Amino acid sequence: MNARLTILAASILVMGAAQLSFAADAPASGHPGTADPELRYKGSPSAIKAEETEDVRTPKAPAITASEFTRAKQIYFERCAGCHGVLRKGATGKPLTPDITLARGTEYLKVFINFGTPGGMPNWGTSGTLSEAEVDLMARYLQHEPPTPPEFGLAEMKAAWKVLVPPEKRPKKKMNKLDLENIFSVTLRDDGKIALIDGKTKKIISTIETGYAVHISRMSASGRYLFVIGRDARIDLIDLWMEKPAVVAEIKVGMEARSVETSKYKGYEDKYAIAGTYWPPQFVIMDGNTLEPKKIVGTRGMTVDTQEYHPEPRVAAIIASHEHPEFIINVKETGKVLMANYEDINNMKITEVGAARFLHDGGWNSTHRYFMSAANASNKIAVVDSKDQKLAALVEVGKIPHPGRGANFVDPKYGPVWATGHLGDDSIALIGTDPKNHKANAWKVVRTLTGLGGGSLFLKTHPKSRNLWVDTTLNPDAAISQSAAVYDIDHLDREPRVLKIAEMAGLGEGPKRVVQPEYNKAGDEVWFSVWNGQNQESAIVVIDDKTRKLKAVIKDKRLITPTGKFNVYNTQHDVY
Repeated sequence: MNARLTILAASILVMGAAQLSFAADAPASGHPGTADPELRYKGSPSAIKAEETEDVRTPKAPAITASEFTRAKQIYFERCAGCHGVLRKGATGKPLTPDITLARGTEYLKVFINFGTPGGMPNWGTSGTLSEAEVDLMARYLQHEPPTPPEFGLAEMKAAWKVLVPPEKRPKKKMNKLDLENIFSVTLRDDGKIALIDGKTKKIISTIETGYAVHISRMSASGRYLFVIGRDARIDLIDLWMEKPAVVAEIKVGMEARSVETSKYKGYEDKYAIAGTYWPPQFVIMDGNTLEPKKIVGTRGMTVDTQEYHPEPRVAAIIASHEHPEFIINVKETGKVLMANYEDINNMKITEVGAARFLHDGGWNSTHRYFMSAANASNKIAVVDSKDQKLAALVEVGKIPHPGRGANFVDPKYGPVWATGHLGDDSIALIGTDPKNHKANAWKVVRTLTGLGGGSLFLKTHPKSRNLWVDTTLNPDAAISQSAAVYDIDHLDREPRVLKIAEMAGLGEGPKRVVQPEYNKAGDEVWFSVWNGQNQESAIVVIDDKTRKLKAVIKDKRLITPTGKFNVYNTQHDVY
């Protein structure tokens, strides 16, 4: 890099530092302003393919060839879209539209891409992720109009919809001897499959082809149907009653997605399914037995705080209400929670609840009345009252809460609480959730535990357990990311015990990230994925919850990049 660019870089970083506070710890990547777990989380790639978008060149922008445009789109969707949005309008990252980037110019943009910023932009150049030529390419590319992926409506969904086994040809009763309630649906992230694993024998029953990088598995209210959704927005409906569980219907509902859920309100069990997409920004209600698309609702609109129009509000977590025939939907960029009533989907009523940006994941409190939802960019937990259909509270927590579904238990001092870990710091927040019998503690952080470090994705307990298990999957320190902390709920003032989960697995080389504790139905075992590289051996480690000792290690050549695990019974009944 020439001297002029170096001087420019220094001045820009100084200006940025004057406006934005630095993170306490420098990440492993060398970026000075943002903790490495946060960078790993924000930088997740988009499932949108570069060739699926339409190129638009801006006349005043620097020249760029067709092949360069294709390469730049690929880099952007893989590295940048998670923060800045597919349309570059801004999400957790700043807007990067031509009205801004053209005024800055190529040399200025190269500095940001090379060095990053104190506010969270990774140092793509100096970290070695992008070459000097690629940095130059991206600086030129960002001055052109963002390529727009196509919309995905009813016609496209119906073209992708397949009913492989019609409902009338499916079994009338369970045709296998499997203990369905203690089966685990395990995401085989980079293999485009899930594995069904028997909770008793610890053996893989079968692997089933699905969409890419399955994000979650959800169970129908009856416990018969398993719904899985990939990041590529493909949904597979699996019938667990068949002699050999198999996909009976599938559909693609967009180009990128994260969430699927089924109706659970009394009288509507298994009737509907819903999926929310990142692109296009919308949700679709489907027939619960066939996945036929019935109703599509767009989420583009005004943000909850500044009330500015946002063109790309992605749908994050969706949860099925037990109080009303409704789906509760997190709209990420607008910071709104939508309660979509499915009693009459042709005349559907949607209750809008203003929360905070950017809504991500969450789960029920122990009574299944209050939805505890992480607004991770605001460092808040939004408490949504599903019975009264309104916001009950916004609770300040640590940096970038990421609870998964969270963890419910009774604190010996403060009563019922719900817990979340954080990506941006080492805290674990315990929030009081009983406004009736513990009113003084309700919707407040009553206790903060100290975890192993930042980078926690999931924590979990069980009604029959007195342990709280916490992972730190995205921490840059291998000793931490390969371990899990367990807290004694009856003695929360004590230090947690640290279990070296990856070491227990006995694997070879690789990152061996330990992720997502998940209980079996009985609540006496907790399962951890040891997530290795695609061409490296991975495993699942099973711990005896009472003794906290190793109970089993599941290894199988089919167990490729295991991540999320979902016990059928616990998922069906929202036990966490």
